[in-house]
Amino acid sequence: MNNQIIKGFSNLSKEKKLKQVALLTQNPEETEKIFKTFWIQDEKTAKRFDEFSENTISMFGLPYGIAPNFIINQKKYFIPMVTEESSVVAAAANSAKFWANFGGFKSEIISTIKTGHVHFLWNGNYNKLLSVFVELKDRMIAKTNNITANMRERGGGIIDIEIVNLTAELENYYQIKATFETIDSMGANFINSCLEEFAEELKLFLQEKTIFINKEKNCDIVMAILSNYTPDCLVETSVECKISDFAKLDIDMEPEKFVQKFQAAVNIANVSTYRATTHNKGIFNGIDAVALATGNDFRALEAAGHVFASKTGKYKSLTNVELTQNNFKFTLKVPISIGTVGGLTQLHPLAKLSLEILGNPNARELMTILSSAGLANNFAAIKSLVTKGIQIGHMKMHLINILNTLNATENEKEEAKLFFENKKITVENVRRFLNK
Repeated sequence: MNNQIIKGFSNLSKEKKLKQVALLTQNPEETEKIFKTFWIQDEKTAKRFDEFSENTISMFGLPYGIAPNFIINQKKYFIPMVTEESSVVAAAANSAKFWANFGGFKSEIISTIKTGHVHFLWNGNYNKLLSVFVELKDRMIAKTNNITANMRERGGGIIDIEIVNLTAELENYYQIKATFETIDSMGANFINSCLEEFAEELKLFLQEKTIFINKEKNCDIVMAILSNYTPDCLVETSVECKISDFAKLDIDMEPEKFVQKFQAAVNIANVSTYRATTHNKGIFNGIDAVALATGNDFRALEAAGHVFASKTGKYKSLTNVELTQNNFKFTLKVPISIGTVGGLTQLHPLAKLSLEILGNPNARELMTILSSAGLANNFAAIKSLVTKGIQIGHMKMHLINILNTLNATENEKEEAKLFFENKKITVENVRRFLNK
């Protein structure tokens, strides 16, 4: 295919799009066949899935697993998780089973406020604008009454609007900062609609007010958009037990030694950015998997979480360990902005069923579920790291993938499982076993 720009690609049928893309591969006919094996056969469902995105030529499947036995705030859950990494589901399930013996996960919603901004450039007198801002604020709220009516009926809406002067950071740069409560909706479309109305009202207000001179009559609206950083949409989850309760966790390590090493691992994540990144990634292994299963935006959750981990000016662990006398407490505090209505939560049939499996939680309850999954995965990872090492459990779960990559037969897979039960698993070791 040459470098000529293709026009009208989005208007082609799925079949024709696929044919064009297949020409980029070595065996176009085989490529088409492989992509079509992942097409959804039911026409109505296929059309719905195709319309989730743009220029769709097939589906990309990920395993949908269940982590059972989660006790969260004294309620039992079977948690759906969508992830390609088998050890994530296994780690969550093992942690849930262990902590169920000690009351499970205790989770508390600290706040559910979300934020958006109108970013604008204005060469005017800040004190003048501040002196009439109450009137501007009232007009902005009135301007959005038709948008916020349904949300207000459900107990949400606009919480506050303020002006932020950032001219010391960037010439003529100001923000209209607004905070929102969106109840069970993630609220992106609602917030953005309100902000765009705010932007229009701001321009009109400056034009009309006689307090402003000619140069102050105009402002340049750069953008109006919600922020995915949600430090005020916060959940805190913890597990707790006596140190002596770890006696049977690892036969080769005393419980006192285990908790000391566990705490040291978390402390290292507070001083080493390299370790903190992997440490927090392990937390989002759990959070992201549940977010995907319930039709929520895991990318927004990741972005907020990693910025929150840097709130002190240094990137640190999102979890914390407290050791007091004979007591161990492990806590995760993380921003989680999700929804149980709107978006894909109802459009995607499996997302809808995931919420049903979870007992149709509201957004606050779902925050506690995601947070608990994140804490469970972090506990499992650190436990493995400070005892037997991460590779024993991880590679054991990864064995089937290695065998499939090496085109092992079903008999060879069964023999390999037995052979590697208590042996070190590496790609080379598995290849050597198959060659024998």
